[in-house]
Amino acid sequence: MARAKRKKSGATFGSRTDVGCVREHNEDSLAVAPPLYVVCDGMGGHAAGEVASEIAVDVICDRAPAHPDASALGQAVEEANLAIIRAAREGVGRAGMGCTCTAAMLEKDKLVIAQVGDSRAYLLHKGQMQQLTRDHSLVADLIEAGQITEAEARVHPQRSVITRALGSDPRTQPDLFELTVEAGDRLLLCSDGLSTMLEDDQIAKILASHSEPQRCAAQLVNEAVGRGGYDNVTVIVVDVTGLAEQHRRKLTRKSRATAIMLALLLVAIIAGCAYGFNYLASNAAYLVAQDGKVAVYQGVPGDIFGFSFNHLDRVTDVALDDLQPGTANRLREEGVKVDSLEAANSLVAEYEKEIADRRAAEEEAARAAAEANQPEEPAKGTEGAGGGAAGGEQGGTDSQDTEPPAGAGSGTTGKGTGNPDAGARGSTAGGTSGGTNR
Repeated sequence: MARAKRKKSGATFGSRTDVGCVREHNEDSLAVAPPLYVVCDGMGGHAAGEVASEIAVDVICDRAPAHPDASALGQAVEEANLAIIRAAREGVGRAGMGCTCTAAMLEKDKLVIAQVGDSRAYLLHKGQMQQLTRDHSLVADLIEAGQITEAEARVHPQRSVITRALGSDPRTQPDLFELTVEAGDRLLLCSDGLSTMLEDDQIAKILASHSEPQRCAAQLVNEAVGRGGYDNVTVIVVDVTGLAEQHRRKLTRKSRATAIMLALLLVAIIAGCAYGFNYLASNAAYLVAQDGKVAVYQGVPGDIFGFSFNHLDRVTDVALDDLQPGTANRLREEGVKVDSLEAANSLVAEYEKEIADRRAAEEEAARAAAEANQPEEPAKGTEGAGGGAAGGEQGGTDSQDTEPPAGAGSGTTGKGTGNPDAGARGSTAGGTSGGTNR
């Protein structure tokens, strides 16, 4: 399962990881220890990939500098690489295990990143999102060489091949980035389980639509899982707040703690809980399997203190048997949680489009197969040529077996002799008959 390290801090952040719909184990690991944030995606299978990613997270957390320093952070990543190689030699995990790594340190307006592999870092700045890191992958190299487009890369058969990873080579070095950020910016670190399931514009829309980073992280993972969840999905969302905002937050926390100590009453607790549950029931939603169809519920699944905070919104026409097996199984077993009824309806629309596209492709394939199996029509003139040949052979046989009447033979011979060109222009049958009579 995923390894997560967290440390209390004044930073505003959120994180989430999920095994997805296909994999049996979560080989991702993450660390949230402000000002340090790390995402590692393990490779090598169960008891290998998760071991490598855990080693990387542990070493980086132990060796990272106290404050943002690109060179020192890069050195910590290099030490993590050597630690994975050493562990494999000593029989910990498996030979060939490895992981990607994207580590970031954010403090005030300074952001530094060390990256190996295809786990990414994005920055949302004034509503515009940009990818800060460059994937160390085969398809990224092909895109840069102009051999394929980004759209083609998303479906390329070798899209999972990476060209650099921790644990593969003791000389591996990370790419280093150093940026100046502003209050209001939002940083996203993610494994490829997110970036392969969602387009960049979809990621940007979710990053910009939630004020709370934890809710944003949850929505990103939910969307990736809802679209198939073919890989483990891990995200960290960090808001850049600036010094003034951090100072205001400290004052607010102190004032809130004092007020709670003076005014906390049992009635207030009950009222607060009721409000919270009602808020969840009014804003959250989830999709589950019901009578072989996909059903949309508003609220939260299950009971809380014996009370149900959900109700059926609608049963859709989407049949579970028409969905991908991983998606259908998740809907049957635990459902797919989303943050709003609108998000649930959008997910249903995605399912409907996926089914319609697949059916259209199947119909087109069937039509093409039917056309390919139809017999070809004979070319024009083929029957005439064959008939002529047959007639010629018949004429030759007649000339050998039967003596034609004198009058008939004389007439035919005269017709053929008088116009030799007509024999050339006529059918094969006519020419052969004249020769036989003569």
